Amino acid sequence: QVQLVESGGGLVQAGGSLRLSCVASGVTFSRTTMGWFRQAPGKEREIVARATWLGGSTYYADSVKGRFTISRDNAKNTVYLQMDSLKPEDTALYYCAAARLALLVPAQADYWGRGTQVTVSS
Repeated sequence: QVQLVESGGGLVQAGGSLRLSCVASGVTFSRTTMGWFRQAPGKEREIVARATWLGGSTYYADSVKGRFTISRDNAKNTVYLQMDSLKPEDTALYYCAAARLALLVPAQADYWGRGTQVTVSS
């Protein structure tokens, strides 16, 4: 049984930082692409960042480039999202996702976590 468990969300002031974590179980983590998506009220779920297992390449949405960093620790089955210089528009429910290879749109995810709320106050 695959489980993705997120943690690290919370309330932070604009300009602040948070680090999200996602621990995966039930998958061969070293051969699984991991990513972070977010969904704000009334909006569609969108990719924030992802890190492939093959070559370790990363992708970032334009809106977070230069502010967010995705990393993975295969020994701990954990993927992280370091979020700096947070803005009120980053407020959303953040989901961890896993896929066998490609992961840029929600339909490509094989597994999802339950999400962790990030709220950025102005």
